[in-house]
Amino acid sequence: MKRLAVLAVLLLAGTLSIPMVRAQQDPTAMRIEKVKDTLYVVTGGRGLGEQSNAVAGNSTVFVADSGVVLIDTKFPGLGRPILDQIKTVTNKPVTTIINTHTHGDHTGGNNEFPRTVEFVAHENTKDNMARMNEFKGENAAFLPKRTFKDRMSLLGGTDRIDLYSFGPGHTNGDTVIVFPGLRTAVMGDLFARKWAPLVDAGNGGSATAFPQTIAKVIGGVKDVDTVITGHSTTTIGSGPRVSFTRSTPVMKWADLQEYGDFLREFVTAAEAARKAGKTVDEAVSGLTLPDRYKDYNMTQARADVQRVYDESKR
Repeated sequence: MKRLAVLAVLLLAGTLSIPMVRAQQDPTAMRIEKVKDTLYVVTGGRGLGEQSNAVAGNSTVFVADSGVVLIDTKFPGLGRPILDQIKTVTNKPVTTIINTHTHGDHTGGNNEFPRTVEFVAHENTKDNMARMNEFKGENAAFLPKRTFKDRMSLLGGTDRIDLYSFGPGHTNGDTVIVFPGLRTAVMGDLFARKWAPLVDAGNGGSATAFPQTIAKVIGGVKDVDTVITGHSTTTIGSGPRVSFTRSTPVMKWADLQEYGDFLREFVTAAEAARKAGKTVDEAVSGLTLPDRYKDYNMTQARADVQRVYDESKR
């Protein structure tokens, strides 16, 4: 009887551990990871409904003396889960939310936070967000009230946060957030991950300006060694064949420098193909980049080449 009881306990423990293991292995599962001292990143979280095959952008959590500064709020419906993650590391309230850019996988959870929170973004991002259905009517209260054009600082002392805009790339309102005391920069989707990036022309993004903008970041931001990217999970495929791969949300400054090199060489190759009279498909099929970029996800390559062609015509 005693042996049977022990076996039952072991079986129950094994059964309970299965979902825990799956959650740990699931690249879309939401989790909070420590970056440095008072700085954390919340990864994972999937969209709802039609967006269930999409993984949300990363959210960065900074625990300042005066409260929590949160960068990006993922998809609609994920604001409360972000708060649950924050409560595992601090009891301080969220006092400030910075949106790195307009997209719903970075702004969708804004309206799940108290109206007392101060919302901050680039002035172009506020304008872009104001056109979104998610911020119409009463939800306009969750649009950024505090905006900037080129540079702005929040808080002070060792908690100081510097916000920069270096020009168009992913959108025309991409914000780079720097924590000087922690030598860390949050890039949003200006550096989402190592991939041929998504350029949102409808919100002012530019493929040809992208490399120049990253070069300005590298030249204009000093004393940073750690970079938090906009995404850490890549969606592959669609429908029932969707799969996800996870990469680290925390990279080094050298990774950003490499990404800048990649963008410059990618755009240069696309422009050379256009000048040679090649079609977009011919340019993509003939695209040859150095081996150092062999691990880059090229899912967006055709769209990026098309964008280079379209911008060059103007």
